[in-house]
Amino acid sequence: MKTTLHKTKNDLPEKARAQLVELLNSRLATAIDLHYQAKQAHWNVKGPQFIALHELFDKVAGMAEGAVDEIAERAVQLGGVARGTVRVAAKESSLGEYPLGATNGTEHVEALSTAIAAFGTQLRGAITIADELGDAGTADLFTSLSQDADKQLWFVEAHLQTK
Repeated sequence: MKTTLHKTKNDLPEKARAQLVELLNSRLATAIDLHYQAKQAHWNVKGPQFIALHELFDKVAGMAEGAVDEIAERAVQLGGVARGTVRVAAKESSLGEYPLGATNGTEHVEALSTAIAAFGTQLRGAITIADELGDAGTADLFTSLSQDADKQLWFVEAHLQTK
């Protein structure tokens, strides 16, 4: 998809901004998907650790929702359009399909930790690309978001690391 940019006085070269907007929109789709995967786990978890996991999954959703907003706003700051609809996210997210049959805490922890880890990997890859395109601001955004994702991954994975 060719990115059309709005006029801006941002001094990054137009070609780099167009590539950055595409990169941001790619990560936006994944962040939206992660948000709703975390809500899926939040709504449907069952078992002895229900309340702890229910609250934890809501925090993961909050992290992802914050990432959605930051990523979308950065795309617009660079003169682009944030493609943040659920339909676009469903089509463009790189996350695997969430197991809708999951009910117990372990199943949700496993599925959600896999999704968070994939999101973190994508964010780290985006840091390098943003750096190569000369945009320290976007690289910094991806760095911050990757740290947030790593922290949530730690919280979720701790429920699998009892042995």
